[in-house]
Amino acid sequence: MNNNAHLINDARAWVKRKNGPDEVVRILLDTETEDVVFCYQLYTAYDEKPDYLGRILFDAQGYWIYDGNTLAIAEQEQLAKFIINYQEVL
Repeated sequence: MNNNAHLINDARAWVKRKNGPDEVVRILLDTETEDVVFCYQLYTAYDEKPDYLGRILFDAQGYWIYDGNTLAIAEQEQLAKFIINYQEVL
């Protein structure tokens, strides 16, 4: 992961769910996390009371890990790829 370019505002990503209907996920940068370079909180995007889906943490080498139990591996990979390739619109 390029440490100079990363998602700094909240974003929404379309996720093809393995077991259930596809879903839009809201991704928020967590500024309170220590010991990782970037951490992103994941929520359902358009629910009045959003469900928490876990978080994705990135280290200095760009490796990521999912902390949660809601998303399948393929869904985690979709979100990690979205975050890695995300370009902020200035």
